[in-house]
Amino acid sequence: MIARHETHMDKMDIWSKLSAPLPPGVISWRQDGKPVQRDNKYVARFVAYIDANTVRERLDSVVPGEWDLTLELLPTLAGQDENGEQTCSFKARLQILGVIREDVGTGRDYKSAATDAFKRAAVRFGIAHELYSFEQNWVKVDGDGRYAKPLEDPATVYARRQARAEAGERTRAERGEEQFPMDEVRVETKIAGPASGPLALDEPSCPKCGGRMWDNRLSKRNPKAPDFKCRNRSCDGVIWPAKPGQRPSVNGSTSGDVTDAGPLVPEGESAVTEADQIPF
Repeated sequence: MIARHETHMDKMDIWSKLSAPLPPGVISWRQDGKPVQRDNKYVARFVAYIDANTVRERLDSVVPGEWDLTLELLPTLAGQDENGEQTCSFKARLQILGVIREDVGTGRDYKSAATDAFKRAAVRFGIAHELYSFEQNWVKVDGDGRYAKPLEDPATVYARRQARAEAGERTRAERGEEQFPMDEVRVETKIAGPASGPLALDEPSCPKCGGRMWDNRLSKRNPKAPDFKCRNRSCDGVIWPAKPGQRPSVNGSTSGDVTDAGPLVPEGESAVTEADQIPF
């Protein structure tokens, strides 16, 4: 019984080490989708990712010699990526200490597809899972072309946004705003004027629970979908896009005129929903 308990605890320790946060410096950023124009400037969404070598290093350091990877080439399906190029897919079967996890990866060639599958399977063991919690990161770029370059390091932009968000939360805590009961939270959401940039600094609070909301204006595929949605999965608070002559609708209600409407949605918005975002 003692031996079994120790073995169980050893494996629990291994799983926790595999899913431990990544060390600084291994997270990179790449552009996801085409740039869009906003306030006469071009911005593009950047997503965080890691190299396959980072996954291998984590496996070799935690379970050296105790992991195995099998790749299976999947039949090619009719279809192309957003750049009009043909893609291929692999299924990765990752085994660690007898536990197996599988996932599928896609790429323009065998190497990129196999690497994608490997990293996706590793996420199922918790490796680099924190990348999925990263928020949208919109960065100014030098043009609207496919190879436009960011005007600022995406990591710096993201860190600054997170610092501002944390500072705002501390300020609200110091004011004691979190002490108000939920049923006393104001339903009327205050929306700032025209947005000054892509960092969602004008993000309103949830009209139901008062919490933070996801800004879907630049990434939603359906223009009739909500502009904002509460980050709390147990809350259904949303803000719908404004109709001509009306303010944005808060959970189905509208009021006021168009002069108080929120920031405009830029033309040529990305055709990728937040649920489709893959940090790899």
